[in-house]
Amino acid sequence: MRARLNIADVVGEHVRLSPAGKGRLKGLCPFHKEKSPSFQVDTEQGYFYCFGCKAGGDVFSFVQRVENLSFGDALRQLADKAGVQVEAKYGERSSRDLYDVNAFALTYFREHLPGPALDYLRRRGLSDATTEAFELGYAPEGWDGLLKRARARNLTERQLLEAGLLIENPESGRVYDRFRGRVMFPIRDHLGRLVGFGGRVLDDSKPKYLNTPETEAFKKGELLYGLDKARGSLGGGSELIVVEGYMDVITMHQHGFTGAVASLGTALTAEHATLLERLGVTRLALMFDNDEAGRRATLTGLDQVIGSRFEVTAHTLAGGKDAADALLDLGPPAIEQALGTGLQEVEIRFQNAVAKYDPATPDGKRSILLELLPRMMVNESLDYTSSPALNLRRLVSQELDISEQRLREWLEGKAKRKSLSPTQLQGMSNSRGEEDRELALLRQLLVDPSLLAKLDGTTPWRNEAVRKVMLAAQGAQSPDDILEIFRGQPEEQLLIRLLFEGRDTGAISRDTNQLYEQRVGAYAAAAVDDIQAGLSIDSLRAEVDLLKQQLASAPPPEQLGYLKQIQELQRAIEAEKRARRASA
Repeated sequence: MRARLNIADVVGEHVRLSPAGKGRLKGLCPFHKEKSPSFQVDTEQGYFYCFGCKAGGDVFSFVQRVENLSFGDALRQLADKAGVQVEAKYGERSSRDLYDVNAFALTYFREHLPGPALDYLRRRGLSDATTEAFELGYAPEGWDGLLKRARARNLTERQLLEAGLLIENPESGRVYDRFRGRVMFPIRDHLGRLVGFGGRVLDDSKPKYLNTPETEAFKKGELLYGLDKARGSLGGGSELIVVEGYMDVITMHQHGFTGAVASLGTALTAEHATLLERLGVTRLALMFDNDEAGRRATLTGLDQVIGSRFEVTAHTLAGGKDAADALLDLGPPAIEQALGTGLQEVEIRFQNAVAKYDPATPDGKRSILLELLPRMMVNESLDYTSSPALNLRRLVSQELDISEQRLREWLEGKAKRKSLSPTQLQGMSNSRGEEDRELALLRQLLVDPSLLAKLDGTTPWRNEAVRKVMLAAQGAQSPDDILEIFRGQPEEQLLIRLLFEGRDTGAISRDTNQLYEQRVGAYAAAAVDDIQAGLSIDSLRAEVDLLKQQLASAPPPEQLGYLKQIQELQRAIEAEKRARRASA
C-alpha cells in the first residue's frame, strides 16, 4: 500500500511544500512553531524529517502524529485513500467499529428529539439550525429502547457495551440502556469522529449530566467538546474560549464566538496541551461562572504544562451567570465585556509566590525566583515573542527590580541544576540603593586597589560579595591580585564584570583614552570619598528608621530617649551632607 501513496500528497494536505532540491520538498513543520522551514520530505525514499524538532518517519507515522491516531486507524485512513481493503486481524478491536456503533445510536437519538427535548432546547435559546448543526438528540425514557433497535439492526450487546451505550448489572447479568430521558450531545474528537455522548436530564434529577465511560475511542482527558468546529477558525496566534458545559459551547457558537470549547468534566491536561499546540492555539481564555477567588483557584491549580505553553486568562460574567444564560439574558456584549477583563495566569502565579516569600529581602527574592524558575523557562518549540515564560520574566523583572537581561542570562545558563548565589542575585539587581553604591565602590577599587587604604574598616557592608572582597583584598596591589584570590569562586564573574565596567572610558569621561588614563587616579580617589560618604548617610538613615519603629511601640517613659537618639542621628546626617558638599 505504501507504493500507492505519494508522501508529498499526504503531507501536502497539512503543510505547504516548496521544492528544496532533487526529490526533496520543504515547509514549516506541523509539529512545532517555526518561522523558517526546517521540515523536509524526501519523495524518493518516502520519508519526512524536521531538522528543528527531530520528528521523522514514513507516511504512516506522519498521519499518526499529525492527526493523533493509532497505527491501526492511520493504516485504515490511508488504505481508504489508496483504495486498499484492510482486513482486521482476529480479536482486533477497532476504534472504527465504535464510531459506527455511535453513529447508529446518534440516528436513534435524533429521531426522538421532537417533543419535550426540542421544546427545552428552544427555551434555552437555541435555534433549530443550531440544534441541527450540533446534531442534538434525545434518549427516550425506558430501559431498552436503544437495545431493541440495535438487535433489529444485527448489532450485538457486546458492541454496545464496548461503546459505553449499555450498562451491565454485575449480579443479574442484565443489560440496559445507559442514557434514558436525556437530551443527547454527540461528542466528536478534533477530527470530527463520533467518539461518544453526553446526556442532560430535563428536570432536576441526578446526575444532571452523564457521559460515555472511557472506551478505546472516548478518552475524556484528551477531548474538548466543540473543538471539531472551533478548529476551523484556528491559525497562528489563535485563542480558544474554554467554557463549562455543552450548552455554553453551543450558545457561544450560535452568537458568533466560534472559538468556544469545553472540557468533559476534567481540568485541562497535558494531552490537551499537546493537541492544542499542534493546532496552532497560543491563548486560552477560561470563562467559568465563579467569583474572583474561584478564578484565582482555577489559575493556581492549572496544569503546569498548560501554563507554560499558552497565555492563560480567567474571566467571569456579570452576576455569576454561565455563558449560555448570559447570552440569553444580556446578549453578546456580556461576553465581550467579560473577555475584555480577566486575571492573567502569570500574575496569579507571581502573586502566589510573593505571598509566601518577602520580596524585600535577598532570601525572599531568591526563593521567589527559584519557585518561578520552571515557569520562566522558554519552551524551545514556541516561536512567538509573547510566550507565557517571557511574560512572566518581564513581570518578575519589573516587580523584583532586577535586570531582565541578567535574569535571561541566568535562566539560559548551561548549568543543568540552577542555583542562585548571593553574588548572582546581586548581579541581577537594578536597584540604585545602598548595595548599588557598594558595588560602585568596589568597581573603583578594582581600577586602583591602592584606594583600599582610604577605607577606615568601619563600613557595615550589606552586600555579601562586597564584604568578602573587601575583607580578602586588603594589601592587594593590582586588580589581578584581587582576581587571583577569587579564582574559580562565584565572586570571580562579578569582579570581571565590574573590572570591565570600571575601565569603560565612556562611563567616566568623553575625553580621549590618554586623558582618561591621566585622570583615572584622581577620579577614583574622589569617587571613593563620595561613595563612602553616601554609604555612611544610608547607614545613618537606616538606623533612624529602626529607631522610629521602636519609638512607635515604646512605653511613654522611654519615648523621650528614642527621640533624642533620632535627633542626634539626623544632625549627623546633615553634617555628612555638608561635608560632602564642601568637598565637591
